[in-house]
Amino acid sequence: MNPSAPIAPVNDPLGYSLAVAGAVLFSTKGIFIKLAYAHGVSTEMLLSLRMLVALPVYLLIMLTLLRREDNLRRLLTLPVVLASMAVGILGYYFSSYLDFLGLNFLTAQYERLVLFTYPFFVLLFGVWFFGDRMAWRVVPPMLVSYAGLLVIFGWNLAISPDGLLTGTLLVLGSAISFALYQHLAKRQMLLIGAGLFTCIGMSTAAVVAIAQNLIVAGPASYGNLAPEIWGYGLALGLLGTVLPSFLMNAGMARIGARATASTGAFGPIVTIIIAVWVLGEPFTLFHAIGTALVLTGSVLFTRAERQARAEFLPPGLLDSPKPL
Repeated sequence: MNPSAPIAPVNDPLGYSLAVAGAVLFSTKGIFIKLAYAHGVSTEMLLSLRMLVALPVYLLIMLTLLRREDNLRRLLTLPVVLASMAVGILGYYFSSYLDFLGLNFLTAQYERLVLFTYPFFVLLFGVWFFGDRMAWRVVPPMLVSYAGLLVIFGWNLAISPDGLLTGTLLVLGSAISFALYQHLAKRQMLLIGAGLFTCIGMSTAAVVAIAQNLIVAGPASYGNLAPEIWGYGLALGLLGTVLPSFLMNAGMARIGARATASTGAFGPIVTIIIAVWVLGEPFTLFHAIGTALVLTGSVLFTRAERQARAEFLPPGLLDSPKPL
């Protein structure tokens, strides 16, 4: 263990506030995607529109950071830049693409609940690959949350089974890849800071997403879009990407990957409310039971995880970077 590694505090109100705000804004993403899909837009086009809006913002912020802080430029060695680009592609392109694909088959509220399981994978990856100790007390809360998902999955399977398994697996893949991103991003942020890492990672992912759509649909495809589609792309880029990514990464830099992952309970609640109100999605007794189980499991998971952090190691040591 590197003794000079920064230690993230367990109790940091500002860090938790930033992470919660990011989770709430991220929860609007599925709503805008479903609204856009109703107009027949492709997954590749919608993801590229999101990135077209976000890319100039991140490039501008990155140039501003580099101009104001000379020490940041010295930190940008080729290995650091390439690693940040790769992690950005994993978290902001690959994970997002799987999530966008999954929303072709799932309701916005069920998608958010499936994606909400990524804290469990953050824990598992921490144990398997990053030297964290396993806290077995968190297993029962995990099972409670997955029981909730099974309730809603069963209802959907009975009512509208077409594409359900495909969509669930795609979004679950998104959750798994995003959990891995959380750990890798933490390491990069300790090297170059949350702001600069976010700019590099998101800009790289944006270029990849835009290039994908240009290859699939061609440059002329943008000229055929309705104004409503551009509006949804703008909302996805600003409200569903730029603001929450900086808020969540800033929170992660203060409280660590595992604590950040445990603050997202507000996301599914906001998504459910908006999905029922705006999209007219059903919310039955099965949805209520399933959602209650998922959120209860998350709360219990958070408590058990914090207790384990306090018992196993000094505060924040679980989130310290491990030597290569």
